[in-house]
Amino acid sequence: MPEQLTITMADAAGPELSRTDARARLDELVGRDLRALAPLYGVTFERAGQRNKGWAGQVVERFLGMGPDARQRPDFGDWELKVVPLIERLDARLVPRETMAVTMFDDADLQSLEFEDSHLLAKLRRLVVVARLYVGPAEPRSVVLGHAAFDLGDAALVADIRADYEEIRWVARTHGLAALTGHIGRFIQPRPKGEGHGRGGHGFYARKALVARMLGLSGEGGGTADEANEPDGPEDEAPASVV
Repeated sequence: MPEQLTITMADAAGPELSRTDARARLDELVGRDLRALAPLYGVTFERAGQRNKGWAGQVVERFLGMGPDARQRPDFGDWELKVVPLIERLDARLVPRETMAVTMFDDADLQSLEFEDSHLLAKLRRLVVVARLYVGPAEPRSVVLGHAAFDLGDAALVADIRADYEEIRWVARTHGLAALTGHIGRFIQPRPKGEGHGRGGHGFYARKALVARMLGLSGEGGGTADEANEPDGPEDEAPASVV
């Protein structure tokens, strides 16, 4: 029988939780089923007959002591939490199921914010990415596979993401937000969120190749335009691989 999981209520830790301490806590979640934990934190898989897309991330946030927060700053002060689903291929390799939602943006953001001041960069600078197993649309279970720390410090990768951001800005300035599609960007793509062609706003999404890189997964190539219509999404520590 597995050891009893410590239940942490929202606001017990909040943004003061360091990334190192968070990863120590997340070790308790590895091998646990997030669907089984969801009711303990008041997280529902469906809302008003619609699937709650962010249910898994909400469970992990509650476990770490973070309540709902829609602000565009990193979740825990100087680092961001992301929870991503992986699928197991026939060759037993684990790969990202979908792109990862990073943050929302609007026309004013693109017009006024340079890359260095953008919400996109703030969210990507320091991350903890939690990987969970996706078993199907009904998601009767979803076991936590591991977690990784990721710092956006590679100069070449920063340059590529900056180029994606500038391309997105140029398209929006020249042709309007309606012209933004998931075909834009090597590592970061813009997409409308929700139904109605952007009536739910627009978001930056990390392509699967970047998500795989964050998790230290091998065998995933660079971002390509075939990811345009995928499902929506997103120091002294262990290396950035799933542990």
